[in-house]
Amino acid sequence: MTAHKNVLFILIDQLRADCLFGAMADHVELPNLRAFMQQSVTFERNYTVVNPCGPSRVSLLTGQYAMNHRSVRNGTPLRHDTPNIATEMRKAGYLPMLFGYTDTSQDPRVHHPNDPALRSYEHPMNGFHEMLEMRLDTSYPWRSHLQNHGYDFGDYENVFKPVSPTGGSPRLNDPALYSAAHSDTAFLTDRFLETLPAHADHSWFAHLTYIRPHPPLVAPAPYNTMYDPAVLPLPSRLHDSATETAVHPFFGPTQQAYAPADFVVGFPDLEPTDETVQTLRSVYLGLATEVDAHIGRVLKFLKDSGQEDNTLVVISADHGEMLGDRHSWGKFTVYDAAYHTPLIIRQPGNGNRAGSSVSQITESVDLMPTILDWVGQEIPNTVDGRSLLPLLQGDVPQDWRRYSFSELDFAQPGAPTKWEQALGTTPLDSSLGILRDERFTLVEFAADLPPMLFDHQGRGELENVADHPDMQGDLMRLTRMMLRHRMRNMDHTLSLDLITSDGAKHYHRWPTCD
Repeated sequence: MTAHKNVLFILIDQLRADCLFGAMADHVELPNLRAFMQQSVTFERNYTVVNPCGPSRVSLLTGQYAMNHRSVRNGTPLRHDTPNIATEMRKAGYLPMLFGYTDTSQDPRVHHPNDPALRSYEHPMNGFHEMLEMRLDTSYPWRSHLQNHGYDFGDYENVFKPVSPTGGSPRLNDPALYSAAHSDTAFLTDRFLETLPAHADHSWFAHLTYIRPHPPLVAPAPYNTMYDPAVLPLPSRLHDSATETAVHPFFGPTQQAYAPADFVVGFPDLEPTDETVQTLRSVYLGLATEVDAHIGRVLKFLKDSGQEDNTLVVISADHGEMLGDRHSWGKFTVYDAAYHTPLIIRQPGNGNRAGSSVSQITESVDLMPTILDWVGQEIPNTVDGRSLLPLLQGDVPQDWRRYSFSELDFAQPGAPTKWEQALGTTPLDSSLGILRDERFTLVEFAADLPPMLFDHQGRGELENVADHPDMQGDLMRLTRMMLRHRMRNMDHTLSLDLITSDGAKHYHRWPTCD
């Protein structure tokens, strides 16, 4: 009898990579993730290929760059016939179980206009079996769970308002209305652990997605005050907001688009003081620690149930978060804090690599083909990413990528964004590409806007050197590299198929590992 091959794919929403290694790592307790790193391989330079939530998850689950799947905004539909991890795992005999959300906007061409699937961008991606609806804007099961436990909150938005323990005016880091035992993170984990035992008699695939530490930034006790704002490091930033906006025209609307008040409920007049910024950062870290505690429960279940040795565990995030860095919030920007994401993979039978790290550049599009490769399922030619199995085993293919590529669309059809208004762009040219190699980061725009170039052997992201005379050669080299990348990775859904007198011929884009 063939041994079971299980896959657990965990996504943590908006977790910065530097919470595990980098500027924030010494200031946040993530004991379970750190212990998991000692059992696994950690990818130190992993980047999401697109922001925000919906597009990033489309790329994660389809293995495609945004320039190919074109679901480039929250609310922009994904073509209904796009292969994804769920449709391909079904071909391998797996039922793709979804605990949480994928934030997928459905193709209106295959749904009736009155179909509820066209009322929210948080619909599950095709192919997934939704075991638990856990969407930020609805979350009806969790809402009912709270009501069944006696919580009275009226409008759903009130669930996310901090509540003063003394009945006075709430402070930013006052606790949530609900206890830690009843949080959305606890509820999701409870339901996962209640469901999985019966699946132990066959191979299974589960996608478990945690909302936190995504805003609204409110945490149940004790996580709300776990970290002292006064001892946290200040954000990485230039002297003041005006200095930041002077770096490039893109950053004026970037700072206007999102402010601290947008990240917490009930404080509409919140000013971006250092005290405010540090308090919100402390709540964010508390939420990250809460997620870590529940991931620890999940990993313990695998061990206690005897499934640890036959389960591929992939833990990552959909994107990062600025968290006050560069006087910005959210992920609609160009800086690494919004794109650099953690990636930790524990592969059964790979114990000799436990605790090791990979310094090669990896991308979010690599996760889908890695999972397919491990279970022995063919990787579709639509996939732009590459299997990480060689890197997991300590082998670096000679042709492995030497740069990463990310995209951002900052338009909104029908309702011009602050960027469109300030920059004079349209939905057709309100986009940018980011290319990072060993030394530089290049940002190029579809519109007629000046590029940005950051030299990480100099001041890095703190200085745009695109106009420096001695950087023009590197600027041209990286621009050509970005052009070649886009040309080489245009949609290959059918580009390697041929119609011949002997019928259709199919050729593989990516060879699979043995």
